[in-house]
Amino acid sequence: MALYSAAAAVLVGLERGEGGLKSLVYNSGFPHVRQLYALVSETLRYASVLEKLLDGAALLQAEKKLPPQLAKVLVYDLLFGKGLKCGGRWKALARRHRARLEAELARMKVRHKVSRNEDLLAPEQAVSPAGEWARAGWAPCAGSSGGLCLTCPAPAASQVPRYVRVNTLKTCVDDVIDFFKRQGYTYLGKAASVEELKALSGKKFLLDLHLPELLVFPSQTDLHDNLLYTSGHIILQDKASCLPAFLLGPVAGSHVIDACAAPGNKTSHLAAILKNKGQIFAFDVDPKRMATMNTLLTRAGVTGCQLAQQDFLTVDPRDPKYSRVTHILLDPSCSGSGMVTRGLGQEAAPSAERLQALAGFQRRVLSHALSFPALQRLVYSTCSLHQEENEDVVQAVLQERGSAFRLVTAFPSWPCRGLAAFSGAESCLRASPAETLTHGFFVAVLERCREGAAAPSSLPAVAKENPQPGEGTEPGAAPKKRKKKKQRVK
Repeated sequence: MALYSAAAAVLVGLERGEGGLKSLVYNSGFPHVRQLYALVSETLRYASVLEKLLDGAALLQAEKKLPPQLAKVLVYDLLFGKGLKCGGRWKALARRHRARLEAELARMKVRHKVSRNEDLLAPEQAVSPAGEWARAGWAPCAGSSGGLCLTCPAPAASQVPRYVRVNTLKTCVDDVIDFFKRQGYTYLGKAASVEELKALSGKKFLLDLHLPELLVFPSQTDLHDNLLYTSGHIILQDKASCLPAFLLGPVAGSHVIDACAAPGNKTSHLAAILKNKGQIFAFDVDPKRMATMNTLLTRAGVTGCQLAQQDFLTVDPRDPKYSRVTHILLDPSCSGSGMVTRGLGQEAAPSAERLQALAGFQRRVLSHALSFPALQRLVYSTCSLHQEENEDVVQAVLQERGSAFRLVTAFPSWPCRGLAAFSGAESCLRASPAETLTHGFFVAVLERCREGAAAPSSLPAVAKENPQPGEGTEPGAAPKKRKKKKQRVK
C-alpha cells in the first residue's frame, strides 16, 4: 500500500505546484524510485480517461473517504497496469468496484469505437513510455529492455550536472573525495570555469568553483543508492538551491527561521553552516512534507531544529521565543518555472491571474518576515523565472518598508544578475541552465540598515571584520581550511 500512498502524495504535490515530478519522487522517501516514477507517470498519462471512469462509475460518490488522487492510482493499476499488488483496505475497496469500473471502461470503448485501452488517449498522450520518460528528462536504458533508467538523462536535461553537497555535520570534503576515489571515481580538483563543469563525463568529478562544499558529477550520475547518500553524509541538491543558505551565512550560535522549510535540504544546509550550534525554527503547513523533512533532517544529523506544522504568516514576530532571531531564509511557494524538469513534457506558463495571486502571497510573507524585531539579515529566493515573483516582489516590499532594509550585493562576479526592474535590482542573483548550469533560480539578500545610515543597495553587507559568504571576496576564493571531522566514511 505504501507504493499507492506515495504515488497519490506525488500527484497532490504536482497539483499544488510543490515541485517537478522527479524532485517529488526523490523526496517522497519511497525506497523504489523507479517503480514510483513509472506508476505516477503512467497515471498522469491516463489522467483524463481515469477521471471519466471515476465519474461514470461514481466511485468517489460511493466511497467518500477515498482521496481522488489515490483513486486514480488504484484504478490505473487495476485496469491498465499489472494489477493491484499491495494489500490493505484500499486494495479491497478497489476490487469491490472492479466489475462496475470494467463495465464503464467497456462502454467508453464502444462510444469511441476503439478496442484497445491506448486508443482512448488523445494523440499527444498516446506516446510510448520511453517517449514519456524522455520528455520528462529520463531516457530508457538500452541495457534494461527499454525500461526506465534514472541514470540516463534525455538531452534536454543533460546540461545540468549532478551536484552533491557534502554534509559537514557528519564528514568533510576531503573524506568524501577519498571515498569516491576508492569507488573508482577520478577527482579533477577545483573547477576554474563553468565550461569545465560542462565537459565532465564518465566517473569524473570536480569541486565547484563557487561553493566550497559542493562536488560536481556528470548529469547521468545516480547516487541515490550510494552509501554516502543513504547514511546522510552527502545531500543531492542543485547548486542554485544551495545559494540561499550559503548567502544567508549565519554564524554558529545564531537563531534562524526557515520560513517555508519542507522538504528540508536548505534547513540541513543551515544546520551545517551553524555547526548544529544555535537554533533553527522551521515552518511548513503540509503534514506529509513535514514528515519527509523530519526523516531527512534525522538522517543528516541535524539537532537544534524545532519543526512546526504552521503557516509562517500566523507566526507572531513578537513572541519571546523568536526575540533572538537574527536571520531568516524565505523560499516561499512559487510557480516553479525555473525547474529544469517539470513533470511530463513542457508545462504551460502560469496565467496572469496565477502569477498575480502568487506574487500577492510572496509580498505578504516577505513583509511579515521583515517584521521580526531582531532580524538583521534575510534571504528571499524562488525557483521561478518570472519577474512578478522576484524583482517586483522585492521592490514592492522595500518601498513599503522605507529605509529600514536594503538590498545587499552578494557574489559580485556571479554571471546572472537581477532584471533591471528597479534601481538596485542588479544586486540580486539569477541562475539558469544556460549560464550557470543550474535550475532557474532567483536570490535577493536584504539587510537591516544601521541607525542613521543611508540605504544604497551597493554598500557592503557587513563590517570587514566579519564578512558574510560571497561578500568582500570573489565567489571562487579559497575557503578557510577546515579541520577534519573525527567520523570517517569507510
